[in-house]
Amino acid sequence: MPGRHAACAGWLLAAIVAVAVQPGPAGAQSLRDELRLGGYYLNVATGYLEGPFTPAGVTDFQRLRLMAAPDLGPLHFDIAYEQGLELVSDPELGLTQVLGASSSGIDWLPLQWTIEDWDHGSWRHRFDRLLVSAPLGESAEATVGRQTISWATSLIFTPADPFVPFDPADPFREFRAGVDAVRIQGFSGPFTELDFVFRPADTRDGTTITALGRITTASGPWEVSGWAGVLHDGGAVSAAATLTAAGTAFRGEAELRWPDDVLRFTIGADRSFPLAGRDLYVVLEYQRDGFGATDPDDYLGVLLSAPYSRGELQVIGRNETALQASWQATPLLTADFFTTWNMNDGSFLLSPAATYSLSNEAYLRGGFFFGIGAGEGNTVLPIGGEEPGFTLPGSEYGIVPSSLYLSLTAFF
Repeated sequence: MPGRHAACAGWLLAAIVAVAVQPGPAGAQSLRDELRLGGYYLNVATGYLEGPFTPAGVTDFQRLRLMAAPDLGPLHFDIAYEQGLELVSDPELGLTQVLGASSSGIDWLPLQWTIEDWDHGSWRHRFDRLLVSAPLGESAEATVGRQTISWATSLIFTPADPFVPFDPADPFREFRAGVDAVRIQGFSGPFTELDFVFRPADTRDGTTITALGRITTASGPWEVSGWAGVLHDGGAVSAAATLTAAGTAFRGEAELRWPDDVLRFTIGADRSFPLAGRDLYVVLEYQRDGFGATDPDDYLGVLLSAPYSRGELQVIGRNETALQASWQATPLLTADFFTTWNMNDGSFLLSPAATYSLSNEAYLRGGFFFGIGAGEGNTVLPIGGEEPGFTLPGSEYGIVPSSLYLSLTAFF
């Protein structure tokens, strides 16, 4: 019963957090500050219209995250425990949100469990962070365990980030998922950082090894970085740069993989514009991913590929463009717009939203997803050519059912 035992440990941490965050004497506040206790709760209710491959229905997803970051002498600990509960009106809608789509599912340490699964829901939990850091002299430190690592330079498409990239269309990206690794960071100067990561991963093809070294430096308007080494048992090298000029940040990152000889890269720009006395922040990016498909008939192969199963692909098209805009209409209300365009099949994903701040620690968000493009594609017969076959998607975003969501996020 390891899952239930870990759940008990998680609820014990929850009780500690709940007691510590309550108003009380100075000693209680001091304990909370010393342990750096905190938490996060998310509830997302979504209604779906019938899509090409899914029925109409409703879902409700809830996530509870509890965090502690105490120090013990020179050692620093970071712990984040999550429980995720998803309920669906129709099992054919699928369970997609439990514990967040940002998890790669190839974590090496056994720190995630299922509490209960049934036709209309799933209840799971995990330790998303469980690490210890120690200094190595005055200008270096080592970290071991499940930790957050990001080597991204671009903001939406991040093909040169080898550690669990975000889903670009996910509107609830509060925390990046942790990975199981040994990491050593060093600082050779005020603007130069050296980074080495060793990461085993439990993939469908067995345990793979990632061992990468990276250097990052900044000079004037430029920030440049590069990394090289072994990524999931294969060779990989990457380069990235950011140039800030004329009030705009120009970003680009690229990755070359072998023995597949695959090139992946993104270029983009972001800046703020004045609109009605407030700032409108816009991000525009283009990605070409050699792992992606150029034709809908190839989507099944991409979805069954090793890079996709390891969580390396954010989208499945070869050439894609994304636009994101955010405007603070009032001090409490922010309007957002996001769209992704698959340039190979011509499909779009539109996702406007609005966020209202209830307090410094809580906000409401509402929005919808709308896919434009061909829904169904060619029909493929099973081996032997006998009916019935199955229908392939006609486009990447045309199969996305129209949906409306309302969420509540609270920090404590």
